[in-house]
Amino acid sequence: MAPLTCDYDVPCSIPPPRLFKAFILDDHFITKVLPQAIKKVEIVEGDGGVGSIKLITFGEGSQYKGAKQRVDGIDKDNFTYSYTILESDSFSDKIEKVANVIKIEASADGGSICKTTSTYYPKGNIEYTEEQIEGAKQQIKAAKERSSAMFKAVEAYLIANPDVYN
Repeated sequence: MAPLTCDYDVPCSIPPPRLFKAFILDDHFITKVLPQAIKKVEIVEGDGGVGSIKLITFGEGSQYKGAKQRVDGIDKDNFTYSYTILESDSFSDKIEKVANVIKIEASADGGSICKTTSTYYPKGNIEYTEEQIEGAKQQIKAAKERSSAMFKAVEAYLIANPDVYN
């Protein structure tokens, strides 16, 4: 079966440079803002740049333990970050990996639009039933909602703390 790709956009009132510094470049920022979602981010291989492997430990509020991801690209000039989730206990036995690209673009109101593309790669040449495909779509929808909530929490923190990440 071919990979399944989904795109979603999240508007944010924070300008791209500030949002990128906080959300993308500081691995520990999200653990401060949403410790119930992300408890710890540690670099287990590399220096944090392209090719590095990060171990994400989910917070107490999650039904899953964590994920291992590889940094595929960081473009500080164009506010783009790409990474691949290589392992996660949230994966079913049918998912091999998930590749993600986040691009933070300026919006007309001075804020940002966080554009995310996620591509889900199935394991092997499995043929899925319509019911399994529908279940996967529901899981992707839930992931989009969690991601959107994370962006909104980041936005709220940055609005409440106007002097950080300038």
